[in-house]
Amino acid sequence: MSDNQNLLAEQRRALILDEVRRRGGVRVNELTRRLNVSDMTVRRDLDALARQGVLEKVHGGAVPVAEASTHEPGFEAKSSLEPTAKEDIARAAAAMVVPGSAIALSGGTTTFALAHHLLDVADLTVVTNSVRVADVFHTAQRSGGASGRRPGAPTVVLTGGVRTPSDSLVGPVADQAIRSLHFDVLFLGVHGISVEAGLSTPNLAEAETNRRLVSSARRVVVVADHTKWGTVGLSSFARLDEVDTLVTDSGLPDGARAEIAEHLPNLVVAGELAETAEPSEPGEPTGSDEPTESDEPSP
Repeated sequence: MSDNQNLLAEQRRALILDEVRRRGGVRVNELTRRLNVSDMTVRRDLDALARQGVLEKVHGGAVPVAEASTHEPGFEAKSSLEPTAKEDIARAAAAMVVPGSAIALSGGTTTFALAHHLLDVADLTVVTNSVRVADVFHTAQRSGGASGRRPGAPTVVLTGGVRTPSDSLVGPVADQAIRSLHFDVLFLGVHGISVEAGLSTPNLAEAETNRRLVSSARRVVVVADHTKWGTVGLSSFARLDEVDTLVTDSGLPDGARAEIAEHLPNLVVAGELAETAEPSEPGEPTGSDEPTESDEPSP
């Protein structure tokens, strides 16, 4: 992390948080040297991250927060974490979507990023339990002016339900709506993913709604940045063998890649994909799902 004087505050704080998590703690004087910024700037960044609840300030530096398995950050707090990784993941996942298909997007900040990349994919039917995701499509539609719904614009089905801190709709109403639907691909954001616990969330009602989403999908694609690997929430809602593809970012360590390769059929590392990958027919694996050389387990 050198020569970062001109980084935006959001980018700088993401780098700080990654360093704290990777090393188990950092000192202020180390960050000032690595980021090439003032002591005051680093302390402001640490204050901001501490207010978000993602690290704990200690004398002379910061350490990670040991989150309870029931802790569920709000949407705004999660939006500030790993923004570059989420954008890379969203771009890679969007390449898997075929015009005219029926897809589902769960709640989460990564699926929210993905929604922005799907606005120009023709004739999609989008099922979502995310208020934020639905609003992306509805806002784009309203921007078309008085001409009304533009040709080929996505049709969006928003489930009902009770709103969570991350702006997802969950509970019996959402579950009943999803139960009667069937979609080609589910793009699923997760709180945590691990070999032992599979996919998990801190919210019990959200876990049940996610189970319904998984059971209604012909194909399940998890979109999760590298910090989600090894995190375990209160309630598991799917096993790893129920996932067809994991789309993550290049921050995933080689050891984790090897472990994932043993349990999942497809690992896509955003930023390490061939630019020529083509989408496939609805419900079928895409060329972008094929592991690149970088996806092979390290010896």
